[in-house]
Amino acid sequence: MPVTRDQVIDALRPVQDPELHRSIVDLGMVRQVDIGDDGNVAVLVALTVPGCPLKSEIRHRVDTAVLALAGVNGVGVEFTVMTDADREELRRNLHGDPAASAGSGPSHGHAEGRAVPFAQPGSRTRPLLISSGKGGVGKSTVTANLAVALAARGHSVGIVDADIYGFSIPRMLGADREPVVIDQMLVPPEAYGVRCISIGYFVPAGQAVIWRGPMLHKALEQFLTDVFWDEPEFLLVDMPPGTGDIAISLSQYLPRGEVYVVTTPQPAAQKVARLSAAMAEKVNLPVRGVIENMSWFSGDDGKRYELFGSGGGEELAAELDVPLLAKFPLVPDLREGGDTGRPIAAVAPESEAGALFHTLAERVAVELRPKKIFSPQLKVV
Repeated sequence: MPVTRDQVIDALRPVQDPELHRSIVDLGMVRQVDIGDDGNVAVLVALTVPGCPLKSEIRHRVDTAVLALAGVNGVGVEFTVMTDADREELRRNLHGDPAASAGSGPSHGHAEGRAVPFAQPGSRTRPLLISSGKGGVGKSTVTANLAVALAARGHSVGIVDADIYGFSIPRMLGADREPVVIDQMLVPPEAYGVRCISIGYFVPAGQAVIWRGPMLHKALEQFLTDVFWDEPEFLLVDMPPGTGDIAISLSQYLPRGEVYVVTTPQPAAQKVARLSAAMAEKVNLPVRGVIENMSWFSGDDGKRYELFGSGGGEELAAELDVPLLAKFPLVPDLREGGDTGRPIAAVAPESEAGALFHTLAERVAVELRPKKIFSPQLKVV
């Protein structure tokens, strides 16, 4: 029996746009299906933007789905591009209308009239703010690998690289493809199952970000409101070191945020890390745990050497009355993975450090799961 157009459309329904994670049929991307007498099928697909970076992946997915049908001898995929009106409708369907979400200021989870979705009562996203008192303790490394480990457990995960002056998340994830803009809605790049946004995508290579507070505030607003996050289960925020403007703004935008403090073992680092915990307390964000990095180095002789001392993580956790969630070794593969965009939690999950990140992800996802239930109808149950 010859294949029918309805059969082709049904076969294409499970095919998702690789960036939007929605059916290409439901998104209105399938514009035409022609079936020849010889069993060859021609499909016309409308890309969301000109020069779509994942055009070849869409072609592959359409080919695979249609060729699986009995009676199909070949598939030809042609492309067109959505019009401005198409993109506006698509943005409204996926992301809503910002003008309809006006609020009363950042203290109520709004940013200049645009509602921050993660601050709303119905949001089920857990914002995890990964912080440190000082730079150089491996906070971004922890953020990237924890995100990858959470995604490997089947969770939907995003990262906001809020370290505006020292952005590094895109490089650590190997997410070097720029965000796609659909009618002013930013679609973040994805790597290892993690979506991320960073000022690094918008600053020419080699240039420094020299901004005052209002510009930082605006960038964070856009990261939280203009990006199509698609309600991830976890939104990790790679915080800048210290307790400046960004930390204050994020506490207002993410009032349900959970703070995780990264430190190293030496007492001096622990004392500085305590300041980021003090900041969280002042803005009413709970510190959920401490993570110690660079805890030891294993030599060729099999012995562990505590190059940066010991006990800092335990002392800080005891002082804050929170658990010490993990201690990570100082290993070359962990550092190299961050430099090459191959996080150790993804490429070597069975290694010592990789396994520890997956254990940390389980503790965060299960052991530290909030007991309060948020629903669209009730603010807090």
